[in-house]
Amino acid sequence: MVLIGLHHEMINYDEVGSEYARNRRVHPGVLFDLVLTSGIDSASKVLEVGCGTGNYIIALKSLLHCSSWGIDPSKETLAKARERTKKVKFQLGRAEELDFPRGFFDLVFSVDVIQYVGDRRSYFEVARKVLRPGGTFCTATESDWIIRHRQPLAVYFPETVKIDLARHPSIPELREIMGKVGLGEIKENVVEFPYQITDIQPYRDKAFSSLKLIGEGAFQKGLKRMERDLRAGPINCFSRYALLWGMARKR
Repeated sequence: MVLIGLHHEMINYDEVGSEYARNRRVHPGVLFDLVLTSGIDSASKVLEVGCGTGNYIIALKSLLHCSSWGIDPSKETLAKARERTKKVKFQLGRAEELDFPRGFFDLVFSVDVIQYVGDRRSYFEVARKVLRPGGTFCTATESDWIIRHRQPLAVYFPETVKIDLARHPSIPELREIMGKVGLGEIKENVVEFPYQITDIQPYRDKAFSSLKLIGEGAFQKGLKRMERDLRAGPINCFSRYALLWGMARKR
């Protein structure tokens, strides 16, 4: 591990597309690791799976001028992504059904998506197929430890911990699947980013999906605690991700 700093919930992501676009941002540590570890450059072909409104793939395109694609099952979020840039090819689709030629990409990645994928084995298999031999695959997710130590979610909304432990696959589980589908040289990088909350509007908007899954009483209780603490000054927080990397073996 390197430190650089199961159920399907009823959430309609078309309906929350505007809130997502307004409140979600690129994690600097994730972006840095995607560039550094993958080794991609302007000649590379890159696919983001579950791209949403395009934050990460647009950032990579801007930084490296690589050929870029994004795929997502939500028409609403893709419409917002297309409004942001014409330089990335966005298309509707599911993680388990990547309709691209074999060996087409140098990097396939997803950020905070794997918990929503119904058939993870199928996703990893098809991702492996569309990667060139020696190409890299990355899943940015949250480990059990990260979920239990989230700041501020686990502090103000502790009910989210049990929910997210249940729906996030464990790192060992993901490692096992990756090995079975032909991804080698598997490694985990953990990135973190300290920040301060001065406005809790994203929490009022329930921009974080687990807030939509806890009871309204628990949600309001946590929100009131945040409002109280914010009156005393900014709330100190950490955002952490575990990036699980693998390389497509030759077959």
